[in-house]
Amino acid sequence: MNLAEMTTDEALVAVRRSPLVIVPVGAQEQHGGGMAMSTDTVRAVGVAERVAERLAGRAVIAPAVPYGVSPHHMAFAGTMTLSPATFMQVLRDVVASLHEHGWQRFLVITGHGGNNAALSVLAQEYVRSELTFAWTPVTSVVSDLITGVSEVHGHAGEAETAQMLYLAPDLVQADRLEPGATMLDELTTTARLSRQSRGPRLSVGFDAYHKRGVLGDPRRATAEDGRLLVETAADRIAAFADELLSA
Repeated sequence: MNLAEMTTDEALVAVRRSPLVIVPVGAQEQHGGGMAMSTDTVRAVGVAERVAERLAGRAVIAPAVPYGVSPHHMAFAGTMTLSPATFMQVLRDVVASLHEHGWQRFLVITGHGGNNAALSVLAQEYVRSELTFAWTPVTSVVSDLITGVSEVHGHAGEAETAQMLYLAPDLVQADRLEPGATMLDELTTTARLSRQSRGPRLSVGFDAYHKRGVLGDPRRATAEDGRLLVETAADRIAAFADELLSA
């Protein structure tokens, strides 16, 4: 089901047999002192593989795009970012290449929330085209299952760490996990304003939240919590994809 592992002859067969292309996208960015910078890509790929398995041969997985829109993490060493324009152009070219070979349905799975705005804009470009372009985040698909977390949580916090403990425990250095910002009253005024879900919007760098760029307490995470989040996300996204293939 992985295009990168197919021969060109196998890909030719897959165009007819597997009409949906799943494109995992992630990021190369800091995730505190205890998790790899590939965290968002690893989670996107892990969910993509499980979605494809549930679709029983009706989908192929394109090679992951390991870079995302991450300027808000550039205060931390090792982070690499694409501009939104470059990120969208990379995906346009990926889709155009595979569309030329016959694929017409695409589902992007992003492990990085910073990609969401660009994906939403890109999706608008395909509304009146002959191909189908859909996208989905990972963690927010299962937000109803995230309980027992800090008042402030999110990036490199309980939920993301749990997913990594389940998918790639070798990329989690448990002894280096440390809490970041966990309470609203710990945040600066600009950081609090950026957390508003309604009304005016403000973007800030993650160093404005906490010196380690972490939201929540990753020490609370367990692999079992991660299993629930990852497998349920795969179930829900696969159900969506099943309907998409039937449309």
